[in-house]
Amino acid sequence: MEETNRQRKIAGVIQRDLVDVLQRAAQDGMRGVIISVSKVSVTADLGVAKVYLSVFPSEKRQEIVEGIKSNTSLIRYELAQRTKNQLRRMPELLFFGDDSLDYIEEIDKSLNGGDEDPIKNPEILPRRQKR
Repeated sequence: MEETNRQRKIAGVIQRDLVDVLQRAAQDGMRGVIISVSKVSVTADLGVAKVYLSVFPSEKRQEIVEGIKSNTSLIRYELAQRTKNQLRRMPELLFFGDDSLDYIEEIDKSLNGGDEDPIKNPEILPRRQKR
């Protein structure tokens, strides 16, 4: 089912404000870590927002996503304060790590001759899991 205009607008508002909240938290406690919100998708009933986070360096992704998941209620409250004039109800936030940059880097490394040729043997590339 195609995403409606309202869903896209709400996802954009959440994404923009969530970037500010997470970057402020990263400045306070985590030096040398960059957190970006790569995608936000909102369900049709506007009750749940799936947030995909891209973290650099990627070795810390799992640890940081778990830390963010444990602070979801505080993040949701902060977002609700920022968007109270735009949204009646703040959707429930579900956080996921975005591994697309790692996947692209792996393909790039393979195409540049770092590994066996993935065009001749596509089985050597790792399979991505759909969420």
